[in-house]
Amino acid sequence: MSPKTWLAAVAVVSFATATLAVSAHADDRAVRIGLLNDQGGPFADMMGPGSVVSAKLAIEDFSSKVAGMPIELRVADHKNLPDLGSSIARQWYAEGVDVMVDVPNSAVALAVNEITRQANKVLLTSGANTNRLTDDACSPNTIQWAIDSWALAHSTGAEVVKSGGKTWFFLTADYAFGHDVEAQTSAVVTAAGGKILGSVRHPVNSNDFSSYLLQAQASGAEILGLATSGTDAVNAIKQASEFQLANAGIKLAGLALYLSDVHSLGLEAAKGMYLSEAFYWDLNDDTRAFSARFAERFNGRKPTMYQAAVYSAVTHYLKAVAALGGAKDDGAAVVRKMKELPTNDPIFGPGKIRIDGRKMHPMYLFQVKSPSESKGPWDYYKLVRKIPTDEAWRPLSEEKCPLIKAQ
Repeated sequence: MSPKTWLAAVAVVSFATATLAVSAHADDRAVRIGLLNDQGGPFADMMGPGSVVSAKLAIEDFSSKVAGMPIELRVADHKNLPDLGSSIARQWYAEGVDVMVDVPNSAVALAVNEITRQANKVLLTSGANTNRLTDDACSPNTIQWAIDSWALAHSTGAEVVKSGGKTWFFLTADYAFGHDVEAQTSAVVTAAGGKILGSVRHPVNSNDFSSYLLQAQASGAEILGLATSGTDAVNAIKQASEFQLANAGIKLAGLALYLSDVHSLGLEAAKGMYLSEAFYWDLNDDTRAFSARFAERFNGRKPTMYQAAVYSAVTHYLKAVAALGGAKDDGAAVVRKMKELPTNDPIFGPGKIRIDGRKMHPMYLFQVKSPSESKGPWDYYKLVRKIPTDEAWRPLSEEKCPLIKAQ
């Protein structure tokens, strides 16, 4: 059994055990956190078991209690299926889970978002990037924690256009996040004077990208924008190298490429690529200290942005519950308190949560180092630009979130 399969199996067993425990003690006052993500599929490296490590570290920092109540964590794998994610969410909320965290795959997150509103619980999604969570689908019960499609498009996309990449073709994941990134980046490219020559969409967890890459090559585009992530992005980049797209004059723009992807690819394959993230383990003393703790628990691996964001989200949620004296049953009230309290943690530093549910913090544009520039394991990025908080996120004036008009 592979490490991923073993960890996924442990997660499922833990979920089953936790469900039994809750059923047996339905009247206790425990704070119940449900971590829902992809434990063994295309997003497992960037979230998966590592997100569980981060959640546990946050809980331990509260000595496993808040306002005198014990903190429980349960974990499940939604396998990137909205129906399964919805089923787990309904079951957990019926059994007393107070807050759902992580929830990658935008289609799953959008489904759980509505269920959370109906149940008046809390959703802290660090794994879903669709901009809809703070736009037309915004909710008084939901906070989007790490990044979104607008921020990705306006950082990575804009930089590539400035560098001379004027004609684009998109390879896009066929779900909400991929669609959002393609649309947002297309708008940025067009506004900057570039031109979109076409796009093609692939299903999640694809293995063969050959036909898509041939279409990109035939388009004559200078830039292949990868509006995809996880193992799909890694496989697409590897196969692009095999097809020698660079020799055909096509450069790759990773619109959702992250630390775990670069680690899988290796610096020789990924060198020179631009990417945007909200966190990197080697940014400052605080990020290095947290990452050292994480690595001790996770086979020496450094945390991805998404995994670190789980720590940040769980920490701020528990601070809000403590500030409310343990009142946690009204999810919308907890989210209001989270918005009222300033955020501050070793992951993102000081920040805040906007009325539309957008967690506000700086963004960073990085370039992947060459093998000769790297000083050791996980030393993959060089900082190109820190993007200030007020530039990093879509302005409220462009959002359709009804919470904005209600304030």
